[in-house]
Amino acid sequence: MKVKNLHSWQVSPEKAREIQEKLRNKVVLKSSFKSISEIGFIAGCDVGYDEKKGRAYGSVVLLTFPELKLVEKKGAMEASERIFPYLPGLLTFREGSVLIAALRKLERSPDIIIFDGQGIAHPVRFGLATHMGLLLGLPTIGCAKSILYGRYEEPVNLKGAYTFLKDEEGELIGAVLRTKKNVKPIFVSQGYRIDLDQALDIILTCCRREKIPEPLRLAHLETVQAL
Repeated sequence: MKVKNLHSWQVSPEKAREIQEKLRNKVVLKSSFKSISEIGFIAGCDVGYDEKKGRAYGSVVLLTFPELKLVEKKGAMEASERIFPYLPGLLTFREGSVLIAALRKLERSPDIIIFDGQGIAHPVRFGLATHMGLLLGLPTIGCAKSILYGRYEEPVNLKGAYTFLKDEEGELIGAVLRTKKNVKPIFVSQGYRIDLDQALDIILTCCRREKIPEPLRLAHLETVQAL
């Protein structure tokens, strides 16, 4: 898998924010797909941390779509001295390098990747999924369990119900999607080269019995087992 070398990962928080501002104008949101039926393989990524042992583990699982049958699973470990501190809005600099190390190991490239984080639902429209999509040149979706930025109304208590997530000026930046009845919604946003309608359809297709989409659920299990 080819990765664009657009910046260093060993940067200060101030430099990280400068990088976000510089790269945000390169983001493309127009979808690569006329229909999600063109998608044959989908990946999910997750990162876990072992604070006692001082390490982070990034995992990626590749599944067929829409069948969601496992094709590959890969992972990579990173030592604590290379781990960027947790700062809201700068998650890519904490998780990006270890995820790229895992993604490089895949034998087959996915058509689209779901990341456990935000896409454009971010103060500078450059969250984890958007940033990684630009670096990888692949369509991506941000799928988070909690809100980082924006305003919304709670969707009705039905599977598939959603409301729009908007910024302070009322610009659309994502959707708040209920994937199961009687559970809290998740936050879905465009990452790179995908439109919001398709992103929602993909996430719902990937949600079987659990709240979170299957690619993320399996990636998380791999991370837990590795740590």
